[in-house]
Amino acid sequence: MISALDVPLDLSQPPTITQQSPKDYIVDPRENIVIQCEAKGKPPPSFSWTRNGTHFDIDKDAQVTMKPNSGTLVINIMNGGKAEAYEGVYQCTARNERGAAISNNIVIRPSRSPLWTKEKLEPHQVREGDSLVLHCRPPVGLPPPIIFWMDNAFQRLHQSERVSQGLNGDLYFSNVQPEDTREDYICYARFNHTQTIQQKQPISVKVFSMDSLNDTIAANLSDTDIYGAKPVTEKQPTLLTPTGSTSTKVELRGNVLLLECIAAGLPTPGIHWIKEGGELPANRTFFENFKKTLKIIDVSEADSGNYKCIARNILGSVHHVISVTVKAAPYWITAPRNLVLSPGEDGTLICRANGNPKPNISWLANGVPIAIAPEDPSRKVDGDTIIFSHVQERSSAVYQCNASNEYGYLLANAFVNVLAEPPRILTPANKLYQVIADSPALLDCAYFGSPKPEIEWFKGVKGSILRGNEYVFHDNGTLEIPVAQKDSTGTYTCVARNELGKIQNEVQLEVKDPTMIIKQPEYKVIQRYGQVSFECIIKHDSTLLPTVIWLKDNDELPDDERFLVGKDNLTIMNVTDKDDGTYTCIVNTTLDSVSASAVLTVVARPNPPFDLELTGQLERSVELSWIPGDENNSPITNFVIEYEDGLHEPGVWHYQTEVPGTQTTVQLKLSPYVNYSFRVIAVNEIGRSQPSEPSEQYLTKSANPDENPSNVQGIGSEPDNLVITWEPLKGFQSNGPGLQYKVSWRQKDVDDEWTSVIVANVSKYIVSGTPTFVPYEIKVQALNDLGYAPEPSEVIGHSGEDLPMVAPGNVQVHVINSTLAKVHWDPVPLKTVRGHLQGYKVYYWKVQSLSRRSRRHVEKKILTFRGNKTFGMLPGLEPYSSYKLNVRVVNGKGEGPASPDKVFKTPEGVPSSPSFLKITNPTLDSLTLEWGSPTHPNGVLTSYVLKFQPINNTHELGPLVEIRIPANESSLILKNLNYSTRYKFYFNAQTSVGSGSQITEEAVTIMDEVQPLYPRIRNVTTAAAETYANISWEYEGPDHANFYVEYGVAGTMASRQVDIATQGWFIGLMCAVALLILILLIVCFIRRNKGGKYPVKEKEDAHADPEIQPMKEDDGTFGEYSDAEDHKPLKKGSRTPSDRTVKKEDSDDSLVDYGEGVNGQFNEDGSFIGQYSGKKEKEPAEGNESSEAPSPVNAMNSFV
Repeated sequence: MISALDVPLDLSQPPTITQQSPKDYIVDPRENIVIQCEAKGKPPPSFSWTRNGTHFDIDKDAQVTMKPNSGTLVINIMNGGKAEAYEGVYQCTARNERGAAISNNIVIRPSRSPLWTKEKLEPHQVREGDSLVLHCRPPVGLPPPIIFWMDNAFQRLHQSERVSQGLNGDLYFSNVQPEDTREDYICYARFNHTQTIQQKQPISVKVFSMDSLNDTIAANLSDTDIYGAKPVTEKQPTLLTPTGSTSTKVELRGNVLLLECIAAGLPTPGIHWIKEGGELPANRTFFENFKKTLKIIDVSEADSGNYKCIARNILGSVHHVISVTVKAAPYWITAPRNLVLSPGEDGTLICRANGNPKPNISWLANGVPIAIAPEDPSRKVDGDTIIFSHVQERSSAVYQCNASNEYGYLLANAFVNVLAEPPRILTPANKLYQVIADSPALLDCAYFGSPKPEIEWFKGVKGSILRGNEYVFHDNGTLEIPVAQKDSTGTYTCVARNELGKIQNEVQLEVKDPTMIIKQPEYKVIQRYGQVSFECIIKHDSTLLPTVIWLKDNDELPDDERFLVGKDNLTIMNVTDKDDGTYTCIVNTTLDSVSASAVLTVVARPNPPFDLELTGQLERSVELSWIPGDENNSPITNFVIEYEDGLHEPGVWHYQTEVPGTQTTVQLKLSPYVNYSFRVIAVNEIGRSQPSEPSEQYLTKSANPDENPSNVQGIGSEPDNLVITWEPLKGFQSNGPGLQYKVSWRQKDVDDEWTSVIVANVSKYIVSGTPTFVPYEIKVQALNDLGYAPEPSEVIGHSGEDLPMVAPGNVQVHVINSTLAKVHWDPVPLKTVRGHLQGYKVYYWKVQSLSRRSRRHVEKKILTFRGNKTFGMLPGLEPYSSYKLNVRVVNGKGEGPASPDKVFKTPEGVPSSPSFLKITNPTLDSLTLEWGSPTHPNGVLTSYVLKFQPINNTHELGPLVEIRIPANESSLILKNLNYSTRYKFYFNAQTSVGSGSQITEEAVTIMDEVQPLYPRIRNVTTAAAETYANISWEYEGPDHANFYVEYGVAGTMASRQVDIATQGWFIGLMCAVALLILILLIVCFIRRNKGGKYPVKEKEDAHADPEIQPMKEDDGTFGEYSDAEDHKPLKKGSRTPSDRTVKKEDSDDSLVDYGEGVNGQFNEDGSFIGQYSGKKEKEPAEGNESSEAPSPVNAMNSFV
């Protein structure tokens, strides 16, 4: 048995209705009537119609035709037919040799849009505050029209809680107001089927206000009128619709329930809805027409009950209960489905429906009630079920189930088709299915066969049958893989078999990687006119082609060139307020879609506040209020209040105060005699708004000044005057017109009266003829036309200063050491200072150096000691020098006379290092040292001290030798030295105080006494033959020289060189030189006296001067001078000429300075130049520069 499967159309089957017109079919009477009826079957069915229960012979009506191969009727109205003539109930029958299917009963009714009946409408005259109902009463149309109210200008009338349209189309006024007076209240009815609008006659409404009513009541109203000349009174709510306290409502299941309550009253009542004994259904309840209409969609029997509407205003309330009953037209529980049976099989047709009241179930066979249909022994009817047993091919038929009650009916066709068919698979072979990983995969295997085939699924060519919880097998043959993975990719085989045969089909499954947004757009806050970008970087399966779409607020992006869509981003240029919103990146492929959203908030400075208002004006205060402008998505943090004084400083705005952003009023303190205007500035995180428009002006009354000038001072500019100055009051501080100042003064500590003058609005007054530098009491008081300010406070000033009269006495100097002295003096009497004592100045200068006895330009130095000090320190003196000094007292006017010059001398100090140390004339066993005297001897030199020690090739220092040299010497020849040995020298000068800082140098004795030979060519002669030329010369110089001959042909640029090194005699000479070099190399390796690189830090103690090192341990101090380059290693391969002078100011020299090259490797006497460069050092222990000893290769190269 096969149920609910489509039978392939190439197999015999009863008819099936595939398309039909609706049961209630309202047609446009101006157009042709088309009644649809389509069906399929094998053989193709034929069609017939009934009209109002009897056969409709379409051949006898020229206006009616049936479409070819179809049952659809076309009734020609356009050519003179009338739609009303074809009203009725139509039913279609589709029939073939296997049965007959029937359509629903189709009720045909033409649409109607009748005109309004003529009526005379009386004007409505209503008292203000009364209720009013304007009736529409549209003509009855089919379908019912849509009602709306408009005026003569075709503008919809404004509706509100007070004025609204009811469900019946009437216009309800809960209470009328004078503005409701008009003559064009027009009700319109729109008939959608005929696309026509009908208009009612305009209705006139005149509302009488109580004032006008009192004037006209006698003339227009009789004693029996209901209107009286009473004032407008408030009214309790009453219901305009529905009337009474209760009503009933029946609605059908699945429809929309609409309940309405409109109330009268003054003030306008509000409406509230409840359901007695329950809650209003969530998600299906809506309120319309200002809560006057309760709307519940898709109602069910559970929505039956009592619904109460409550109308309430301040005077009371009224309610109405609507009892709702939900009925139900029949609806399916189980509709009958087609059966395909093989001969001898059993089956059932089930028809179950429900409704309120419960529907009646009846069966038909091929459109005939089953009770009078031909008998079938295989068929048995059991209420809503037909049971089939051992069917045969003649049992094929179409059965109809009809379920009906008073609210409607249901009709369903279901055929029984008896067939014997082997399996067939309807899904195309090798169909490709593509899904995204981790999503379901549905592989179809649509099949047919009778008896019903069994379906099995296999994976792969020789795979086993699929079973287990990871698969779902559907009745229609579909295989579901609930969570497809990458390894689910492959070939799947569907096998269908029944007793008549077997068939299989293969389908392909590809599982793709999901599309992901790996970089989602992020929330952005941007200032107006800025630029913002949203990223949307995606990852997708390489075989899928994604498309990226950007949306703004779920709609397309604005058509604006400011929006730039890139490969993986969206950029918005010159952002404006309208760009604020949610931006969504949607990525689509043929298989999946992902999206991500981000919000853009456009912020800006707030808009300026507006509507500034001044209230509560008092003499010294006023209240300012304002309305904030738009904060532009950035909360206002505070408001700044500024004021303008239009009387004293028009156009100039001053800061008044500020308040938090939540405050919109402020109490401002005011000053008298100011014409105030205020403005407000809003501030948020982005910045300050533009100022608001100024408030109205407010002129405060005049008053005495509240304060006096500030910063009062009295300072004389001349010895005989007193200058009194002050900071004037600002304009708004004057408190009134005629601002002046009363200046008063008197000499302090003298029983004098105050002297006063009144001056204009200035800031200075000069008192002349005063004694020199005496104290005065001073005060300045403000006054205006209304009076004086409070009594001012007094300040102390002084008349003008004069130069001090006397010099400090008893000047004494105490020399502390060779660079520091202390000077003492006696203070001068304060009376002689004649001004404010500022301090003392010490002038001192060097007369001469005691060691050189040579005078030089005198440069005076000045030290100032503030206050009443009587001593001071003189630092930075030069040792062993003669100085002079004097002392002077200083006041505000200047310096007094100098004290007599005082002479003092500084003692000796240690000398500076020798100005240079030069090592020349290296021989096998001697070196010549030359030096310069210290730049600053700082005393009488007593001697020089020379220390030196050898350095071997293991980077270790040998025994230290010390030599003392008389101070008048400037050179020394050291003899009895080891040949080809490096020595390090430490050299310093001494005075009677001690040793000065030292200078260091290194040098090497040579290996052999070789006189330098400098190459020289002379007496060049030539003898030319036909094919050659003989060139000869005389040569003086080393034997290892190479010779090059250059020649040319007259008039050409060609040249050639003849390499003398290829000559036999020269090769022999070079062999002799190489042998000599080899012997020298062997000697070098045996002696191993050539030093290489040695580390400074690791050998510091070994290289230290044994005599100087203990000194550092004893006193823990360093020398007076230091050179940071003492710790730097020498450059690799550097050479130092033996006559080089090393000065203490030198740093690492370049190779060029040392004459690197062939011509720079020999001194005048031909001695070999050592490869160490001397460096200055603080101590012998710090002279361990890293340098490179001459290697055998270097030695050989030096002789080439």
